[in-house]
Amino acid sequence: MARAAVLGRLSPIAWQLGEVAELVDETARVKTLVLEVPDWPGHRAGQHVDVRLTAEDGYQAQRSYSIASAPEDERLAITVERLDDGEVSPYLAEELVVGDKLELRGPIGGYFVWEAGQGGPLLLVGGGSGIVPLVAMLRNRAASAASVPARLVYSARSPDDVIYRQELDRVAASDEELEVLYALTREQPAGWTGYARRVDEEILREVAYPSCEGIAFVCGPTRFVETVADGLVAVGYAPEQVRTERFGPTGG
Repeated sequence: MARAAVLGRLSPIAWQLGEVAELVDETARVKTLVLEVPDWPGHRAGQHVDVRLTAEDGYQAQRSYSIASAPEDERLAITVERLDDGEVSPYLAEELVVGDKLELRGPIGGYFVWEAGQGGPLLLVGGGSGIVPLVAMLRNRAASAASVPARLVYSARSPDDVIYRQELDRVAASDEELEVLYALTREQPAGWTGYARRVDEEILREVAYPSCEGIAFVCGPTRFVETVADGLVAVGYAPEQVRTERFGPTGG
């Protein structure tokens, strides 16, 4: 998931190089970059990294991407959605090859994070590429063998736009404490029995845990996040139980 870089942000974290070890096609527009980062200090599920590209003439472009890998993984992974008019994402998603090196800075962020010790149950609601940090949380949950009940509601335009579809279906089928629900907003396959509209208050009322227990994490485009966060409060979640991460037009 890409976010707009914050100009002038001061950070004590130094830039370092990561080498591309693997490239994974997630959808026609989305690719996961698996990186070897020798001096990586470790991260928490939900954090992100800055990526900086430098052109031959010295021009630099910087974007932030959510970390997709669990803290327990040996390699760092970020998942990039190609934006046609972007400066950074087309290069990362189309031109990058195994062996290339990227400038990275991170991890960054401390609010939108989850660790097994925080408990649950977990209600995760993602829109589009906002699924990335939520999957990092689910991967962390699995890697730490946490028996925390979790429910993911993932909104995408069509089946072909669902990132990590095979992984999500596989883990949901093998984990009795995990439920994965899809809301397909524009195109549904024949016989579709899931949600066929945008995530609204009615859906949230159906998926909320009894008495609105635990923590809710919401990530996606700004309008999506605002609608879902307001809806969760309307169905009974306290504002402090709802953590949000949003992104808007960034230039990619």
